[in-house]
Formats: sequence, C-alpha cells, structure tokens
Amino acid sequence: MTTLTQQPTAIRRTRQLVIGAVGNAVEWFDWYVYSMLAVYFAGQFFPKSTDESLTPLLSTLAIFAVGFFMRPLGGLVIGGLADRYGRKRALSMTIIGMGAGSLLIAVAPTYAQAGIAAPAILLLARLIQGLSAGGEYAAASSFVIESAPDHRRGFFSSFFYISATSANLAAIGISALLANLLSNSQMTGWGWRIPFLLGSVAALAGLLVRRHAHETLDEETTDRPGRGRRGFFDFLVRYPKQSLLVFGLTAAPGLTFYVWTAYLPTYASLTVDFDPKLGLTSGAIALTWFLLLQPILGVVSDRVGRRPMLLVFGVFFAVATVPMLGLLDGSFRSMLAVQLIGLTFLACWSSISSAVAAELFPARFRSAGIGLPYAVSVALFGGTGPYVATWLVDQGRATWFPWYIALIALGSTLVYLALPETARKPLK
Repeated sequence: MTTLTQQPTAIRRTRQLVIGAVGNAVEWFDWYVYSMLAVYFAGQFFPKSTDESLTPLLSTLAIFAVGFFMRPLGGLVIGGLADRYGRKRALSMTIIGMGAGSLLIAVAPTYAQAGIAAPAILLLARLIQGLSAGGEYAAASSFVIESAPDHRRGFFSSFFYISATSANLAAIGISALLANLLSNSQMTGWGWRIPFLLGSVAALAGLLVRRHAHETLDEETTDRPGRGRRGFFDFLVRYPKQSLLVFGLTAAPGLTFYVWTAYLPTYASLTVDFDPKLGLTSGAIALTWFLLLQPILGVVSDRVGRRPMLLVFGVFFAVATVPMLGLLDGSFRSMLAVQLIGLTFLACWSSISSAVAAELFPARFRSAGIGLPYAVSVALFGGTGPYVATWLVDQGRATWFPWYIALIALGSTLVYLALPETARKPLK
C-alpha cells in the first residue's frame, strides 16, 4: 500500500479534499432534511389529539434525538474499524447506511396505513442514519486531516463544515422550493418524501466518488494476521484525557449548531409567532455567510492557533446567548440578525473542529478517539436541544432555554482553557 505521505503532490491532496467533502455533503443532506421537513410529516406518523397539538412534533423530534444517540455507537464501531482496516472502507460503509436510511423514510407507510409499524419504520431509519453519521465524522475527520500538510490542517478542516453547510443549504433550498410549489396538503401528504428519495440517489453517487479515495492510514498501522488486535475501547484506556477534552469541547458547539442551523425558526414560531417559511429564507442567507467564513477562519487558526478561536466562540455564547435570543420578535429582520450573529461566532469552532480533535490522537486510535466522545457529546446536547426547547415552550418556560445554552457554553469554555495548543505540532 502506498500512503499519501509517500506521494505528497498538490493534485493528490486536492483530490482527497474533494472526495472527502463531496461524500460528506451527501451524508449530511440526508441527515438534515429530516429536521427541515419534520413539521410536514409529523402528523403522518403520529396521530394528533385535539388537546395536545404539539404531540406529533414532539414525537418526531424525539426520534430525531434518538437518531443522535446511535451516533456514539457509530463513532465507536465504525471509527474503530477505520483505525483497524482503513478510512476508505469505513467511509463507504457510512454513505451506504445513510442512503439506505433515507430511502426507508421515503417509502415508509403512514400511521393510517400501517398503524404502529409506521413510527417503528421511521425510528429504524433514523437509527441507521445515526449509526452512519457517527461513523462519518470519525472516519472523515481522520481522512481529511491526514490528507493535509501540517501547516494547512486548519484550512483542510474547514472543508468538513463547508460540505456539511452546503448540504444544509441544499436541504433548505429543496424544502423551500417544494413548500412554495406545493400546497400545504400536498406537502404533508407526499411532497415531504421527495427530498428523502433524492438523498438516497445522491448517496449512491457519493459511494461511486469515494471509490477513488486514496487510503491515508499507513499499512503498518492496520490490523493484520499475526498482529495484536485493538479493543474498541483501547483509545479510552490509553488516552482518557484527550477523550474527555473532545467530549467537553464539543458540548456547546453541538447544541448551538443544531439550534442555529435547523431549529431556530421553529423555536421562534413557537415563542413569538414567527412564520416558519420565512425561516427557510433567513436560514439560507445566514448559512451562506457561515459557509464563506469556514476557509477564512480555518486559515486564521493555522496562524494564530486553535485555542484563541475556541475561546472566542465559547465566551461569546456564554455571555451573549440570552440577550441575542431576546432580540427575536417575530420579524424576518430579527431572525436574520440573530442567525447571522450566532453563526459568525459558531464558525470559530466549526472551521477547526476536525483538526482540533484529530490533533489530539495518534493515527492508530484517531478515528475511534474522535468518534465516540464527539458523538456522545453531540447526542447529549445537540440531539436533545430541539426537544428540550419545545418541551420548555410546552411547559410555559420558553425563557429558560437561552440560559440553558449559556450554561453549556460556559462549561465548554472552561475546557478550551485547559486544551493544549496543537496547531503548530506535527500530526502524530
């Protein structure tokens, strides 16, 4: 096996970056489109009672959260396999799983057609997608960072969220297009299925692209007959501090990312009567700005380091979340302003997240070391964020949610203060 480091050409590195980004975009389109369309298909899988109007949405968001809790298993198992047998194989596994889950949702029967089997199928699909999403971040982060020269790891890292944000924009764009072309009854009846079907087809195309990836894991690092096998939790035994750092540094970003990129219009519609359709437009504008910031801040981190960038993010959300969400008043202008401000500071983390995590572990334990702590943190804080917010609204305590975000941000900020600077050190 010839490794990338034995052939350090600019063309090969660029191709690796494109392969990683394209496949990642396909994966995250399939993941994001669920939250974009939940308001349309919730009633198809969960019957609505006259007394509890939020029950279908809460149930659908609960399955959204359950999908997140499969991500740690994906990060552990698929990340471990990536460390044993290579990144390329793992990346093929994740995109197959994500596409299969998307196809299953696209063809799933409704509650009226299949009864309790309908939400069970929806749950199964999200479990498969959650497993794939957890493995994707673990393997793709290692793949992209290992493909980068040492002095440009921050820049290469930024493409993880360039691709993920592009997928989010595509999900918003297609959802908005369908919402404007179809009537509300058509969207709730069958229109919501179209993006899931498109996602499954895109996953097949992404699989073909990933077949041309060049393996970044050195052959001497992989498991072979006659060589001692690694346990799935060996990374945790050997690198407990690094694992805890990944968990802590991800908590606040995991929560704020899913609130600001997907749930904020729903939160505003529940609290200040904001029109969700306008949220698609403001979200598209804000995410475009967020996407443009990624490579710029990635380059900045290669020069000034990772810790200053993370501290800017953490301190801002710890101090400014409550007044920032207090700006929401139901208008398009306030929604756009809150999204732009929040995503600007969130980009200080997202642009370098893959590099920060990958730089803490050696190659032999890198994917699993990234995958499990990251996924557990995202599941506990990001996956439950929309549910917590909706539940608080339902309980008449909507104003508690901004304080909840600020508290989590304060915790992550303390982790950033303890994080060693890794930007200028060679990759292990």
